[in-house]
Amino acid sequence: MSYLKKKKKKKKKVPVAEMLVRLSVRNFKNKKSKAARLVKKRHQSENEQDLQEAAIQLLNHHQNLGDLLLEVSPPPPKVLCSKEGSNCGKPEVQTLPVNGDSILVSALQRQASKLGVPVSVLSARTIVERIWELSMVPEGTSRSVLLTTEKRDKMACLILSSKNLLSHNAFSRLLFCKEIWKAEKPPVLEVVWHLHKESIVSLEELLESNSKSAAEIDWLHNDLRLLCSDPGDPTQGSEVCWQIFSDFVTVLVRNAFQESQELSKLKRIPQVCFTVLDAMLSWVLGAVSNDKQEQESLRVKAATFWSHGFDVSVYRGAISVGTLKQFFIHTLTQILTYEPQLKVSDAIGMQSEWSFAKTCPLLTSLYRKLFVLFTAEELMAHLQQVLETHEVNWQNVLSCVSTLLVCQVQAQQKLKDLLTHLLTSAFEVYELESMITAFLLARQASLEGPAVFISYSEWFKISFGNASSYHGNSKKSLVFLLKFLSDLVPFEPPQYLKVHVLHPPYVPTKYRPLLLEYVSLAKTRLADLKVSIEEMGLYEDLSAVEAAAQPQCQAEQDVEKAIVLFVNMRRIPASVMEASIFRRPYYMSRFLPALLSPRVLPDKPDSQMTFIESLKKADKIPASLYSTYIQACQKEKQRQLEGVSVEMKSDKPREPLCLLKAGLNELTHLISDQDKVEDVSAQIALVSEVLKSIINDSSGDLFKEPSIKLNVVAPKLEPLETEVTDLIMKSFCQNLLESSKNNPPNRHGNWASLYVKMLCGHRLLLKIVLTRLLQLTCHQGPSLSGVHILGLSAFVIDLHESERMVPLVDTGVHLVSFTECVTQLLTCSTEESMTFCLRFCIAAVSYGLCKLETGSVEEMQAYVPHGIFKKLQYLIPRLAAEARVESVEDGAESVWSILSDPCLSWKSSALALWRHYNFRKLAKLAEFKLTFKDWVMAELDVQPGRDALSESERQEYQHWACYQQYLQACPDVGGCAGDLVTACTVLINAILDHSQRSKTVNSMQPLGSVLCWYSNTCYTDIICRLQEMVFDLELMQARAVAAGALHEDGHFLFRLIRERFSKIQINQSLSSQLVQQQELHAITRIITSLPPSVLLRTNLEKKKISLKCEDFFHFVNAEQKNGCFRACVLPYDLTVHFFRGLLSSSIACKKPSHAVNAVFTECYLKCPLLMSSAGFWWPKLEPVLWSQWSRLIEEPVPAELQKMSDCQIWARSALCGKAGSPPSDSPFVLAAFLYFSFLRQSSNINIGAVLGGIDEDCEQLLVFLLFFSVVDLISSKLHHTETMDLLRAKECCIDIVKHLEDTGNLIILFHVQEKGQSPYQLLYTMMPDLQIELMPLAFYCLFPSLDQNLLSSVMKRQDFLHVALQMYSGMVKLFLDGVDVSTSRDKQPSSKQVDSAELMGAQQFLLQVISQCPQESFAYRKQLEDACADLDPEVKAALTFRLNPIDNDSLYEEPDFL
Repeated sequence: MSYLKKKKKKKKKVPVAEMLVRLSVRNFKNKKSKAARLVKKRHQSENEQDLQEAAIQLLNHHQNLGDLLLEVSPPPPKVLCSKEGSNCGKPEVQTLPVNGDSILVSALQRQASKLGVPVSVLSARTIVERIWELSMVPEGTSRSVLLTTEKRDKMACLILSSKNLLSHNAFSRLLFCKEIWKAEKPPVLEVVWHLHKESIVSLEELLESNSKSAAEIDWLHNDLRLLCSDPGDPTQGSEVCWQIFSDFVTVLVRNAFQESQELSKLKRIPQVCFTVLDAMLSWVLGAVSNDKQEQESLRVKAATFWSHGFDVSVYRGAISVGTLKQFFIHTLTQILTYEPQLKVSDAIGMQSEWSFAKTCPLLTSLYRKLFVLFTAEELMAHLQQVLETHEVNWQNVLSCVSTLLVCQVQAQQKLKDLLTHLLTSAFEVYELESMITAFLLARQASLEGPAVFISYSEWFKISFGNASSYHGNSKKSLVFLLKFLSDLVPFEPPQYLKVHVLHPPYVPTKYRPLLLEYVSLAKTRLADLKVSIEEMGLYEDLSAVEAAAQPQCQAEQDVEKAIVLFVNMRRIPASVMEASIFRRPYYMSRFLPALLSPRVLPDKPDSQMTFIESLKKADKIPASLYSTYIQACQKEKQRQLEGVSVEMKSDKPREPLCLLKAGLNELTHLISDQDKVEDVSAQIALVSEVLKSIINDSSGDLFKEPSIKLNVVAPKLEPLETEVTDLIMKSFCQNLLESSKNNPPNRHGNWASLYVKMLCGHRLLLKIVLTRLLQLTCHQGPSLSGVHILGLSAFVIDLHESERMVPLVDTGVHLVSFTECVTQLLTCSTEESMTFCLRFCIAAVSYGLCKLETGSVEEMQAYVPHGIFKKLQYLIPRLAAEARVESVEDGAESVWSILSDPCLSWKSSALALWRHYNFRKLAKLAEFKLTFKDWVMAELDVQPGRDALSESERQEYQHWACYQQYLQACPDVGGCAGDLVTACTVLINAILDHSQRSKTVNSMQPLGSVLCWYSNTCYTDIICRLQEMVFDLELMQARAVAAGALHEDGHFLFRLIRERFSKIQINQSLSSQLVQQQELHAITRIITSLPPSVLLRTNLEKKKISLKCEDFFHFVNAEQKNGCFRACVLPYDLTVHFFRGLLSSSIACKKPSHAVNAVFTECYLKCPLLMSSAGFWWPKLEPVLWSQWSRLIEEPVPAELQKMSDCQIWARSALCGKAGSPPSDSPFVLAAFLYFSFLRQSSNINIGAVLGGIDEDCEQLLVFLLFFSVVDLISSKLHHTETMDLLRAKECCIDIVKHLEDTGNLIILFHVQEKGQSPYQLLYTMMPDLQIELMPLAFYCLFPSLDQNLLSSVMKRQDFLHVALQMYSGMVKLFLDGVDVSTSRDKQPSSKQVDSAELMGAQQFLLQVISQCPQESFAYRKQLEDACADLDPEVKAALTFRLNPIDNDSLYEEPDFL
């Protein structure tokens, strides 16, 4: 395009026709010129073709192609339709011939031939250049997405020229799109619309042509926002703006939500459109959340314009109703789940502000538009689905419910149905989430008033106020309800607590103490809120959203309403009579004083006086109180003539603060005067005395504590404390500046040390000063000036110097020194925080080195904190690339010059300090070295989006650090000695440690600086560095295998994993289990990010390469099985990673198919969990593996892979009742495919019916099916978010047991402790340890549910009684010890213990089994006696009775008590 720009000339543009006339006149005067010869030739030729060629030659010499595009336009229609003989009589443009190629095309062809480029390329570039010129805006003006009137006219000409080029095949849409994206800036949105509207290039083609999705998404998103904010020219801009908006929104919705039959050939467009629509919605929702801010008013208006995109009328039938429904339902889901930051506790306290009337009008309008295409039932069902499957934004959810209830009357009944469903589900499985959701929805509905929904008090009474309520069927339900209400108490608004206390849930008499405990707790909370139940008003609305009035004000309101009722009813209201009896404290202390407040009595009794007389006659007003009232009224008349005295309040004297200011000013004067240095210590003592009078430490409690507890997350101080500490810190900074005017820090004297020691003597004051120091350095650091940074850093160094006098700081996590606390809180995650941290650390280290500039290295350690020193070692090479090159000479200049030179920037200061010899001396000490792990941990804290380095700069820096700084360095300086395995081990350990630290120790971070793991750190960058090193290791491994020099001792990755888990498993507490789960999750992410081949090892034996997977199998069987997302199924990512690695590694073998088959055979025997996982994920796994195999080798897929596919086909056929012969000789694999296919099927097919269509000879298959079903049964007992609920899982188990009735192998599953039960014992390697422990629970959940005939048949098995005794022993142990389990997917801990009712049921069943088992079951007496040794006496007695049938007659003999 550069050669086109060279041809541009700044000349006045001349139309083509006028130019031809001018040139013809000029040619008469100058016949020697080339133009004259052409004109002469034109006059001499009678051929129109010659005339046209002559004109084109003129244009080639005198016309710019870009201008020609804007000037050449088709002749009027009458000229286009006329024949050669037609003539208008005017020598204008219309006289030019129109047959053959146009002038524009010819000019382009000639220019293209000269330049040696295709004409389509030249035309595309020329048009793009003109478009770019149209998109330019003058300097100082903001970007607009609309064209001016002048530019719009030029664009029209450009469109006509483009159509002309298209008609002559001189224009390429593809090249044009590519040229557009190559331009410096993207085109104006209106330009794109014209091209789209006139069918030059559609928006879809334009977006599809750009390979950078992020760039085009950002451009389209920003321009659409500008479009909504820029109405353009009032005369035409608004109409054009609306047309652009409607056309583009139609394109976005049509492509983002395509129906299956409308799938486009453009593959990237749907995701781009989908992302742009979501981004625009987020922008609208962001405007909604900030609509109360004045500066956001324009944004709200713009967002309102975009909301028109949800009007059905905008699409004018261009999009089907089905597509619109997809779009609207997706939008509604996004709104309900937008930034779910509020907790349920926040929603409980804040939902009164989210009613329909108080919600932003833009949001309610958006809801109403989205509701148009759906019924109330559909909307409520979708709302329920979102609540059950997503983390939601409660503010949006509840405001949506309010809008739905207000706008659709049918939704009110649907909400009642939903509440009934939620409460029923909650009490069936004792699920807190359903309870919380029901209460929030009911309260939100009640906010809209009785016209929409009953009051909350009425709903609560209906739901829980009688014996037939949800909680009335058992004590457990009652305890669940009261426990739930008790948990809400700390967050409840007072009006709801009043409802619960005054209208408590129904409780049977014998459980009354449970209710009283809750009432007491609620009343205590109300007292804390200064709300008294006893002083509640007679007519106070318990469901009122607004806070209740003060008792006296409420009493006055009660009096007014009681008088109104008295006048209307002509009798004392019943509420007043009841209050005089049942609420006498309020009646006597509040109601009567408000009623009998002194006033001037009217001459004729008014309604209030009549009411008082009626109460007196009813003996509801004591005579003494009535007489006092009459006397007070008489005196009130006299007081009206007297004035009211006004008391004046005096301010609290502030003399101590004034004394402190004076003392500190005097101290500064003494320090600055060299002749009065000896008076400094005396003045510091005087200041100390003044501080004692302000901050009193007389209690002495702080001196007894070995540490100071500081709130490092959100340090707060009282105003007086802040004022005092600011005076202290300001004085220190001023003294430092005064001392530094003439002398470096090593000649300042000892005033700073005395100052700090004086503060350490005031323990409470020291705590306040340290808190303020944390506020300034760690929470307000970037806003501090250079002087403040210097003063605060020097203060920290002086504190470090006096570290023995400064107590340790309790951060809530551990005890650390104050300097270590500051170091940990100085984050380096963003450019802003890095810059401040660097400046602070430069000042601190420089000041510390200056204080002992000529001392030894050992002496300097006392003045320089190693944590701050390490921060500099990390930051300086990162932010200053010059420091990455070793300097030949050490910097010998004074360190103080680094701080005192005002001309030095922070970068120059950093480099000067970096090269200083004292700095280098310290860097050689072990305690001050920044190791490779320290560097990785620091780098993981960086937020890439806010980093000081760009992506390429950060990658270059990380490569330098990894490969030049640490990989080749010796271990003494924190390096890896050239060992890639060591480097990879350090990287992985650092990633895992950082993950644990981010999740467990982030309470040490300031508010707003806690990093979001994975998404907001340099995790991806560090993983890339790890991948590079692992790839190099894999190449070394391959070379070693080929050379036969490989010494196989296991992969370093799995050795590292075993070491880490061995350390965690030392302690089996709940916290250790949570740490183990987090560790396993992080390790799995790392494994799946590495090449799949690391999971398998290639082994060379007898010149034959084979594959080994023992390390990975051990990892799965030992660790991963306890972290599965569901029992007996590995995560999909890990499963597909292994099989992909298997296929790719098999290529190294001589016979890849045989190698794959061999590994599959090993999986059957050593790691069945992999096979069951493959069965579960096979519908997703199969196309991936088939595709990879076809890419790797042109051979049929391995036999074992084909068997897996055949098993899937067989399982589907079995579900349809058409099962043929099994394709695999592994009953376990068949059972896995059949069971998981059964779970996936949508119809309600019974597993028994499926098994009926399978061959009878399938005993092992049935046992394995029972195994999977029992596993799901245990999962359903633990938590109700599994695939099968408890009832369905139990029914499935029973159906399988019926088919196993004639065999005994169903009992063998419960021989958990016994070994050698092949082939079924291997199943327990798949089960999580927790589920193995809970097998007794499954046993006594399943077998008591069998019908009597089936149970009798099962009990005939000789070993059934022995197994039942073992299982009962396990039940007793679970009951006594309890088992800590995770009851939800988010791994939130909860204590799960066998319920006493379950244990009693198991006992009764076991007693029944003992009494009904045949005598053959008691043949193995020793085993049965050992099994019942730890059981309860009742079971032991029953068993002893059956074991000794001969002696049973002695039970009926007369007892002998002698």
